[in-house]
Amino acid sequence: MLRSISHKLRLLGKRRMNIEDFVTIKEGSASVLVPKEEKVFYNPIQQFNRDLSVMGIKAWNEIYNEDHNGESRAKKRKVDSNGDKVTDSSSVDAKERKTNLKIMEALSATGLRALRYAKEIPEVTKVVANDLLPEAVESIRRNAEYNQVLDKVHPNQGDAIKVMASTNEKFHVIDLDPYGTAASFIDSAIQAVKDEGLLLITCTDAGVLAGAGYPEKCFSLYGGHNFGNSHVSGEANHEAGLRLILGMLGNTAAKYKKNIHPLLSLSIDFYFRVFVKISTRPIEVKELSTKTMLSFYCTNCGDKHHQYLGRCVEKDSKKKYQVPKLVTIGSKCEHCEGTYHLAGPMWGGSLHDPGFIDELLTVNANSDDSIYATRERIKGMLNLAKHELSTPFYFNLNQLTSLLKAPPIPIENFCNAVGNMGYNVSLTHAKKNCLKTDAPSREILLIIKAWLVKSNESLLESFRKRLSEDPENEKIKEKVKFYEEHIDRNPKLTPGMVGYRILEKLEDKSINPEFDKENEFSKSVHVIRSAKLVRYQENPTKNWGPKARPGN
Repeated sequence: MLRSISHKLRLLGKRRMNIEDFVTIKEGSASVLVPKEEKVFYNPIQQFNRDLSVMGIKAWNEIYNEDHNGESRAKKRKVDSNGDKVTDSSSVDAKERKTNLKIMEALSATGLRALRYAKEIPEVTKVVANDLLPEAVESIRRNAEYNQVLDKVHPNQGDAIKVMASTNEKFHVIDLDPYGTAASFIDSAIQAVKDEGLLLITCTDAGVLAGAGYPEKCFSLYGGHNFGNSHVSGEANHEAGLRLILGMLGNTAAKYKKNIHPLLSLSIDFYFRVFVKISTRPIEVKELSTKTMLSFYCTNCGDKHHQYLGRCVEKDSKKKYQVPKLVTIGSKCEHCEGTYHLAGPMWGGSLHDPGFIDELLTVNANSDDSIYATRERIKGMLNLAKHELSTPFYFNLNQLTSLLKAPPIPIENFCNAVGNMGYNVSLTHAKKNCLKTDAPSREILLIIKAWLVKSNESLLESFRKRLSEDPENEKIKEKVKFYEEHIDRNPKLTPGMVGYRILEKLEDKSINPEFDKENEFSKSVHVIRSAKLVRYQENPTKNWGPKARPGN
């Protein structure tokens, strides 16, 4: 190994280098030499991000070539729902599909991502690996030569914003992976990307986007608010973070008559990653207001009402855009009399493109485990995203049941009930054991009430049996009396509690949902849950997570 490294180092020519001064790190098809003093940033935890990015560019390139060569999407490779079995049903000449891809990695650090793009994506002819720090650019140059891709990887030192804003060259793909927010880079990136090109954007400021401590900073960077520290609604802050990023992107792109089309939007570990196609389509830019929303949310029970900021009325095959009508809500929550707060403005459209995810699953299924160590997790996340409802925001089922002091509902039983009432339901990629549904809040609360009644009926039957065996037991008598009079209550639920007020509002309303009858929606959830897909990062090292920005 040392002999091989020494041989490659001699290729550097101009200066002698002591191999003992470096640590060799291999990831994917690339190897990088990192100084032992760690002045250049490397984060091994983000291999998932880099693996996904390589595959995402490959998938986007396939679709880009199809669209430009007129190839039928129906004749493409097909992949099963788990991303395993792949068959080829077309034999289009690879040369006809090939695009000479130009990529800019605006904040390159060690250059590892740029090296992987150059080595793992055959269509790549140029990767501009830019960084502000001289030692980072030196590292990029050293590693590009070490990997024998200096003909493709072009090291560049400069301020990323100025470099993208001043270049006359357009790039098929621009990758932004900064420390913290990417907001300040978006204007110049949108101007430097080719029409119908791909932006890959990472934001690691999860404390701002999904936290409750910096509402003023969240608004100044992304133009909106998340759900703050609301006990129930705050659970959905990770999706709110994604929608704030996309809202900021949409507003920025619109200034240049460009439209955004989200292909994949993921909340991953401690950061957000979005894949967005940028197109010059002034007509679609007009629809931005219809895809931008405010969200009124109850801080007690999590009830939400979405106010879109524009309307599109279609008449005689013509579209007319109008100002929005105000959503009808009272000053207090109809379910618990809580106070409504305001989140947004933010993106109200879809987070993902199912066609892109299918192509990405195909690429993933054809990838080599020895190069893409996070393949299984990518497959798991993509399958969750693919089956995720486009309905804004998820909720934590256990939190809602705890409001009513109801026993926990197994996810399968809840999904059965929702589906059998005619509503859609799905899991979410953004948070474990959370659900999305288009069922109104009232129906969800009625389902939880029905589950509480079902549980209490079993308890009542049990207490009656015990009372028959011990008729003088006063404690059991009290329990029987309570449940006979309040079959829809938990004795621990007292006046003043949120759940108590909810049940008061629902006192004369009840439903009898089918908790045990499976339907197509609950079956889909069950299949994904039983597949044991890898979805979340296991703690690989002590104190893992985002690293500090390197010093100058």
